Amino acid sequence: MIYRFRVILDNDTDDDVFRDLEIRETDTMEDLHNIITQSFGFDGMEMASFYISDDEWNQGEEIAMFDMSEAGNEVKMMSTTIIKDVVHEASPKLIYVYDFLSMWTFFVELAEIVDEASGTDYPNLMFVHGQIPDQAPEKLFEAESDDDFNEFQDGLDVDDYSDLDFDEHWN
Repeated sequence: MIYRFRVILDNDTDDDVFRDLEIRETDTMEDLHNIITQSFGFDGMEMASFYISDDEWNQGEEIAMFDMSEAGNEVKMMSTTIIKDVVHEASPKLIYVYDFLSMWTFFVELAEIVDEASGTDYPNLMFVHGQIPDQAPEKLFEAESDDDFNEFQDGLDVDDYSDLDFDEHWN
């Protein structure tokens, strides 16, 4: 079977930049990495990783290009992970990050699964829309809101020293 993916650049402009790709379900995640880098004009020489994603595009388990994990923290590798073992109709979304210094980030979504067409070479770049910018879009890394947290809501009066039992806890 052939997997058709739409790979969308995560940017904050009005210009959509995406590629539609076809690849065999039995190819590796490294093969998918290669067609993505080629279709967007990258040389493919930078570090990259895929992340399994949920419906809200939350980053999950990593599928890395190289194993840089500590002992005991095994990471799936692109070269040995088959696409159909990671992506399927029940889990169709991935996040792809290329060049960790620039943080090119892409949303990769399985659009459909079709029969292989005779006479077509795979992987196949089906459609190109938009030009990739000269520099990666800037990423904002923000923590979730802590509006409900107040470090001074512990019931202690910071100006009342009588409750501190200084003599009792003195070494």
